[in-house]
Amino acid sequence: MGTTAKEEMARFWEKNTKSNRPLSPHITIYKWSLPMAMSITHRGTGVALSLGVSLFGLAALLLPEQFPHYLAMVKSLSLGPALIYSAKFALAFPFSYHTWNGVRHLV
Repeated sequence: MGTTAKEEMARFWEKNTKSNRPLSPHITIYKWSLPMAMSITHRGTGVALSLGVSLFGLAALLLPEQFPHYLAMVKSLSLGPALIYSAKFALAFPFSYHTWNGVRHLV
């Protein structure tokens, strides 16, 4: 008769405890490097772009007015140039970083 998964795991941990095998290292012991940070940022910008495009597409389908109406609404808020340039940077950075990091990875 076969053993259950619970019995197999108990046997596995008993064997590891007897042989004094080390556990896998935790992420906190690794020294951060530039490629590691770039990889994490690449994944983050990919998720952000995917969500942004999905939300924009959903808004285009569900909102009652056309795009020029909403653009005029944003212009009527009279936001300062610092906020406008910050918003433009927040939209352009993920796209440009993700694109150029992808090209770097392919090269």
